[in-house]
Amino acid sequence: MLTTMPVLAAEDAPVADQPVGPVERAEADVYRHAVQYGSIESLEDAAAVLGLPVVEMFATITRLIELRLLRTDDSAGHRLVPVDPGAAAAALVSPVERAMYERRELADRLRDRIEAITRPSGAGAVAGGGTAPVGAIDHLDGAAEIRGLFKLVGETCRKEVLIQRPSHEDEDLLDHLLEPCYQTLGLGVDVRVVGPHRSRAGFASRAKAKRLIEDGAQIRTVSYLPQAAVVFDHSLAVMLNVPGSGAPPTARRIRDGEVVRYLVDLFDQLWEGAAPFALAEPGYADVTDSLHQSIARLMAEGLTDDVVARRLGMSVRTCRRHIAALLRDLDSVSRFQAGVQAAGRFAISGPHTA
Repeated sequence: MLTTMPVLAAEDAPVADQPVGPVERAEADVYRHAVQYGSIESLEDAAAVLGLPVVEMFATITRLIELRLLRTDDSAGHRLVPVDPGAAAAALVSPVERAMYERRELADRLRDRIEAITRPSGAGAVAGGGTAPVGAIDHLDGAAEIRGLFKLVGETCRKEVLIQRPSHEDEDLLDHLLEPCYQTLGLGVDVRVVGPHRSRAGFASRAKAKRLIEDGAQIRTVSYLPQAAVVFDHSLAVMLNVPGSGAPPTARRIRDGEVVRYLVDLFDQLWEGAAPFALAEPGYADVTDSLHQSIARLMAEGLTDDVVARRLGMSVRTCRRHIAALLRDLDSVSRFQAGVQAAGRFAISGPHTA
């Protein structure tokens, strides 16, 4: 029996910019009732509890079934049980997103074909004897468009997905956007993820990493990543911009071969210098040298603790703890002196790590 389940938030409503009316209120009341009691076994009894006419109760339940928020449980006498809002939205929206992106892909192929036929001989040639595709870089707006693209491309991906995932103030939104990319693990596709050292410290981020590693992903971390990006099969890249503060995310889909190769090379360079994610040791223990190197470099620039912490995606308290450890190790008189000494020591003792 279901006893707890999240209720639809205001932003999940079909039309978020309109005031909630009696229809929406009835839908919310019936859904909450189903969540509270785990099911609706009698339409009449539920209507009596909620103070709704039976006819209105029937109409409300019909709408909730259409929204995939209620389903019939045939194993228990055809009772109605509530569905998680995320699962309901996915079931309802996914076919629409897929159809939208299939049309977009068809339009791109048609443009490419027309351009190939009508291009003058020798025009548009690029290195390697090929031609740059029309619309090699195009723009996407909003989470639905970005996830729709990831779902469509992920289903056709065959070899490898490279994911560059930085820290962000809205971690849940970034994970929501990238979720279809991780689902390619179920298709036997190799997935490599470069994330920030910060992901080693939080319980939630470590739990997510553990699930991905168990599913077959390889994860490494570096001190700082400036941009979120995904590359599919070394042939298509998507660069993400997640502004935060409630602003919608945007993305650039890149099909230009030279740009994609550059992004793959950049990822491989990050990967070689990154530290493997170890689940056995929580926190920054496995990456202390790399982290202290980055902190020292930023301290040597004269940056404040707040700025250093923000650059590295960690709390100010954690950052100050590492700075204090550097000061003790180097027996420095001043903070700036410690930065210069540490930066010099790391430059001599090992390679630079991002």
